[in-house]
Amino acid sequence: MKMKYTLCLIAISALVFSCATNPFTGKKTMALVPNSQLFPTAFAQYGQFLNENKVITGTKDSEMITRVGQRIAVAAERWLNANGNEGYLNDYKWEYNLVDDATVNAWCMPGGKIVFYTGILPIAENEAGVAAIMGHEVAHALANHGQQRMSAGYLQQGIAVAGNIAIKDENARNAFNQYYGIGSQLGVMLPFSRSHETESDQIGIYLMAIAGYNPDEAAELWKRMKANSGGQAPAEFMSTHPSNDTRIANLTKWAPSAKAEAKKFGVTTFRN
Repeated sequence: MKMKYTLCLIAISALVFSCATNPFTGKKTMALVPNSQLFPTAFAQYGQFLNENKVITGTKDSEMITRVGQRIAVAAERWLNANGNEGYLNDYKWEYNLVDDATVNAWCMPGGKIVFYTGILPIAENEAGVAAIMGHEVAHALANHGQQRMSAGYLQQGIAVAGNIAIKDENARNAFNQYYGIGSQLGVMLPFSRSHETESDQIGIYLMAIAGYNPDEAAELWKRMKANSGGQAPAEFMSTHPSNDTRIANLTKWAPSAKAEAKKFGVTTFRN
């Protein structure tokens, strides 16, 4: 049993010291699954998703998704190159698709595979609104948030296994399982998700500005998101996302800085 416990501690240590560097913050982040493994899996899942859903092509909306996506990708590369991260996107295989689905959603898989649902377009309202969404979703991929979430899940699972091995008393072990599950979710995993969302909001508003889209539109988008939700949202501490009001305040605060950053790249006028 002692050997099992030791092996668990070694495994957890390996998780802690498997790190990558976030190119936007310079901070070390967990990276248990390298992109060389993560990207092919994501690309295969993306292909399967497209095969199982109705992809819209040859329309003004689908062309807009591609156009905005390409501009955001160029902006990302310019920004990364300017900040000493040349070649960061070499393994990305950008793809932008519009899917016929009433769900209000969009996402970007690791490696640059993007989907917009038709249901989010009325809330986006205009091309700058699409750029705000696109910038946010691309930022998740660029900052390796999917990789970090997977790593955190593995770490959480490792701690749970170690706790069950180390705690001999059955009642104490049952209590650990009950309260560790609640505590790790509210105390670690949910704030972790909120920090990712906030980071992606900030990176995303910079990307849209460098791509030539008005960053003021990001806050306006989230005002429309708030209206669409009808106020139905969990308390912020119980949610994986910041509250709508928090996001609106942050994006309003960051818009002038995003314009200043875009100016460094010669962008002084913005599309709406």
